Amino acid sequence: MTLILQRLHKSMADAHPFGSLKLPAFHPHPLLRNPHAQTVAGTYLPGQSYKYRATPWRICLGDGDSIVVHEDCPSQWRSGSRIVLLLHGLGGSHLSTYLVRLAAKLNAIGVRTFRMDLRGYGAGFKLARGIGHAGRSEDVCTVVSRIVEHCPDSPLTVVGFSKSANTVLKYLAELEGSTPTGLDSVIAVAPPIDLVHCGQNLRERMNRFYDQSFMKCLIQLVRQRHRVVPDLPRVGRLPERLWQFDDQYTAPLSGFSGVMDYYTQASAGPLLSRIRTPTLILTAADDPLIPVAMFDRYELSSSITLHVTKHGGHVGYIGVGGTDPDHRWMDWRIVDLIKQVDGAVG
Repeated sequence: MTLILQRLHKSMADAHPFGSLKLPAFHPHPLLRNPHAQTVAGTYLPGQSYKYRATPWRICLGDGDSIVVHEDCPSQWRSGSRIVLLLHGLGGSHLSTYLVRLAAKLNAIGVRTFRMDLRGYGAGFKLARGIGHAGRSEDVCTVVSRIVEHCPDSPLTVVGFSKSANTVLKYLAELEGSTPTGLDSVIAVAPPIDLVHCGQNLRERMNRFYDQSFMKCLIQLVRQRHRVVPDLPRVGRLPERLWQFDDQYTAPLSGFSGVMDYYTQASAGPLLSRIRTPTLILTAADDPLIPVAMFDRYELSSSITLHVTKHGGHVGYIGVGGTDPDHRWMDWRIVDLIKQVDGAVG
């Protein structure tokens, strides 16, 4: 059975597009009942390939850095129809499999999508001196503003995954109720809302595989950026753990005094009570990277619905067959939720 935790004031239920949330239970594939199997398969299990047909936008961030956003506009999209901004997690890009899949599924129902490369990632890794850390809410703000200006009559949903999900929540909290015209809903999947807690959890023995995987990806990224971006700080002795990398590289490059300063300032958890935009947080109770207990530490605003599934791993959600067109339960629930938002606000 799916465990659903919804902290939503009854008086707000009618106005909240996620207030009457009814998601079908997630049942893991019989071969992927283990959360680590879900997590690994969610990233590496092959699926349908999609040819890149997007239109890249270069967006200046105001401090000399730029990023790239990749627009996919289906032929049936019309002015005033929904648009969706998608943001990847740590070490990913616009080519992350979950972003590519989801963009294709949304395009198929007529939704225009924008896949955002975080600062220093993807197609924009040559265009930025800074790096897209978990607290870069100002970058989300810039991209949302640019998209809203370009599509002024269209409702916007923002969907963030893992690290970016935290960034999006932080961005919403900092709006203090002044939500940009058009932004009517947000979906945050597996957000690390307490980076200190998540950093400690990543040091657990069972999670060393993920730590090493993140480090392999990040060190490769740093080496690539050093070849094309002058004057970047060097990582002295190669760190073995993510918290060491964040202490030696992410924090000083981003203006923080150290890893604890970075993790504390960038965490969205203490800010969640400020959010006024209808928001769904989707996470799994068995996520090995995002300890579910931390969601009980923070007050959620009445605009947030927290949905916790019993299984799913970290952005895995590979389910049994027969109920959806493929085994990617998470993809189809996001598609369904965006349809639901259109029905609630239309």
